[in-house]
Amino acid sequence: MANEKIKGRCFCGAVELIVTGEPSAMGYCHCKDCAAWSATPINSYSFWGFDQLEITKGLENIQTFSKTDHSKRKFCKKCGGHIMTEHPSSNLVDIFAVILEGFSFKPSIHVNYESKTVSVKDGLPKFKDLPEEFNGSGEILPE
Repeated sequence: MANEKIKGRCFCGAVELIVTGEPSAMGYCHCKDCAAWSATPINSYSFWGFDQLEITKGLENIQTFSKTDHSKRKFCKKCGGHIMTEHPSSNLVDIFAVILEGFSFKPSIHVNYESKTVSVKDGLPKFKDLPEEFNGSGEILPE
């Protein structure tokens, strides 16, 4: 639904947001940075345009950490709950799917599968790094 509004919030509720419409992409990332940041072997992502996101509560509670210029990781400074990662060069924001209420996460690919720590047999394409349209090699690895 193009105008569907989905609410989300950090772990403690100090930060609330709304996304409108549908994400441009959903999938799983296996890169070492996402794994370390999320403390999980696989990070599920949902990419949205900046114009689809509205912070409705607690903007002052959002803290940013940037290891590289490519990613601005956002979290709640009260509870430490991860909220999103901005990717300015791509003009996309990755909102953690699990913080979105009633969101139907439908992944279509795995990226950075060469760095995986857990093998996944789900029939989805497993990109060595990234698809070509995201400046990757486009190489697909076997499950």
